Amino acid sequence: METLTLNNGLRMPVLGIGVNHVPSAEVGPALAHAFEAGYRSVDTANTYLNERAVGRAVRDSGLAREEVFLTTKLWSTDSGYTRARAAIDRTLKRIGTDYLDLLLLHQQYGDYNGAWRAFQEAVAAGKVRSIGVSNFNPRRLADLIGRARTVPAVVQVERHPYFQQRELRAFLEPLGTAVEAWFPLGHGDAGLLAEPLFAELGRKYGKSPVQVILRWHVQDGGIVIPGSTDPDHIRSNAALFDFALTSEEMDRIALMDRNRRFHNLPEFVEGIVFQAMRTDYDRKQR
Repeated sequence: METLTLNNGLRMPVLGIGVNHVPSAEVGPALAHAFEAGYRSVDTANTYLNERAVGRAVRDSGLAREEVFLTTKLWSTDSGYTRARAAIDRTLKRIGTDYLDLLLLHQQYGDYNGAWRAFQEAVAAGKVRSIGVSNFNPRRLADLIGRARTVPAVVQVERHPYFQQRELRAFLEPLGTAVEAWFPLGHGDAGLLAEPLFAELGRKYGKSPVQVILRWHVQDGGIVIPGSTDPDHIRSNAALFDFALTSEEMDRIALMDRNRRFHNLPEFVEGIVFQAMRTDYDRKQR
C-alpha cells in the first residue's frame, strides 16, 4: 500500500474503502475482505449511520488500532463551536476509539468556522490527528483557511477524469493540502468506463479500465476511497501498485477533463436540504 504524507507529517494510505450507503450489517464482512486485501484506510461519516459497525469491524480485524487510518465526518447540523465539540466526543464514543486519524467537516453550511475551532482543539487534545473538509467550494474554503490556525490536511471532493478539479488543486498545492476523491470512477458512469483510452491501457498493462482510472488518481497525487461490498471488486480495486502509467499516458488522461460533475444538486437547494436535516445519529446507529 502506497501512502501520501499530509501537511502535518502524518502518512495516509492513498487507497481506502468508503462505506457510504453500506448497511451496518454489511460493513463487517466488507471491511474484513478489505483488510485481507491490504486496505488500511476506512472512510465513514455521521450521516452514513454505520460508524458503530465500522468501529466493530476494526476491532474484530485483529489489526492494531494504529494500523488502520480511520476517517469520519461531522454533518452540518453540528456546525458551530459548542455543537461540534460535543459531536466529536459522541462520534468517538460511537466508533469506540480514543482518536480519529482524520476528521472532516462534511458540508460547507452553518457555522463552519466555529466548528473548525472545535476541530483544532480536538487535535491539540489528541482526539484527532488530522482535520479537513468535504464538499467546500473555493470561496468558503478560502474563508475558512483565512480564519484558521490550521489549514486542512485533506479536502474531499468529487473528482474523476471528467472532472479533474484543476483550479482547486492549484489553490491547495502551496498549502500542501491533499485532495481525496469521492466518485473516483464518475459514479460508475458507463461512458467514462468505456473510454477507448482506458481499454487500450488496460490491454497494455493487463488491467481493467477501473484499475487504470484508480491508478491515474494515485499517480496524480490523489487519494481514492472507492466503495464496494463485493469481495472481487474490493480485491480488484486494490491491485493498483504493480504497474505505473507513463507521463505521456498521464497527459492523455489529463486531456479528458470536461469539467463535468455527476453530483448536480444546485448549491442553494443543497444548503436548504442539509440545514433542515435533523438526525439522531446515536439512536439510529447499528
